[in-house]
Amino acid sequence: MSKNEIYFKTNKATWNEKVKVHAKSDMYDLETFKKGKTSLMHYELKALGDVRDRKLLHLQCHFGQDTLSWSRMGARCTGVDLSDEGIKLAKSLNNELKLDAKFVCCNVLDTSVFIKDTFDIVFTSYGVIGWLPDLKPWGQMIAERLDKGGTFYMVEFHPIVWMFDYIKEQPVMKYGYMQDEVIYEEYEGTYADEHSKMISKEYGWNHGIGEIISALTEAGLHIEYLREHNEAPYNVLPDLVETENGMFGTKDKLYPLIFELKATKV
Repeated sequence: MSKNEIYFKTNKATWNEKVKVHAKSDMYDLETFKKGKTSLMHYELKALGDVRDRKLLHLQCHFGQDTLSWSRMGARCTGVDLSDEGIKLAKSLNNELKLDAKFVCCNVLDTSVFIKDTFDIVFTSYGVIGWLPDLKPWGQMIAERLDKGGTFYMVEFHPIVWMFDYIKEQPVMKYGYMQDEVIYEEYEGTYADEHSKMISKEYGWNHGIGEIISALTEAGLHIEYLREHNEAPYNVLPDLVETENGMFGTKDKLYPLIFELKATKV
């Protein structure tokens, strides 16, 4: 077994445990979601607009809330995730809500092995690419799964955010913006429930904006826009301050917290 396979196995075990914690968390608010509340943020809704009757592939879908939110809007959705427990819960929610989304359990880098359909839209969001050691196969897979003229859209935490060690009581800048070496963290709790007693064991990688764009353009995608924002929709980092519009930002606003990128397969 290669080192990356060992890393993926560890991450999968952690995410299987996270699903159990997150499904009960206030952040994911599953009961309100079941009653009809969308899990999608205004960035995603504005970027993709009317998705009725469009085929949408959601990469790294966790337990499917965003996938099912797109499905409620009329998209024909397929969600992919590494976690067995995540996909199991996603399928259960799909049946309970009487939707028609499909879900596949696999490493996102192996998506083209398990899914042969092509899509109008490929979508991914928040805390996704840091689990991947190399973005070139990720970009190639996205291009393979998109129809010609199809749209890829992602919204993700900014690479600067991942340079900090948040396990420290006062976060310190520790990791490289373009660090090739794997990063291992072990800590109690999760971003959705810091009081949980579960132990998260995680291997991750940092990717700069240049690497992200190059992975997509070299695979044949045309970048329509790259936008950086100094506010995030989730209060998942230490000492963020809620803004007037219900977002969260750092006190000094010295660096962006998220970015969004939209591209087209040419």
